[in-house]
Amino acid sequence: MNIRWLLRMAHWAHNPPSERRVRFVLGIVAVCLAVFALEYVFGWPEALSPDPRGRLWAP
Repeated sequence: MNIRWLLRMAHWAHNPPSERRVRFVLGIVAVCLAVFALEYVFGWPEALSPDPRGRLWAP
């Protein structure tokens, strides 16, 4: 492990983030997990794929 990470962890241990910041980060993690769950359950839309496999246009 890099010494910078150890120093950062020591700094956070002595000066923990505020409750508001912790809630904010947990909210972002919850939104990311919800998007992942929706993608897992319903799949990714074909129209948003960079290389569509369906026939959109006839050559």
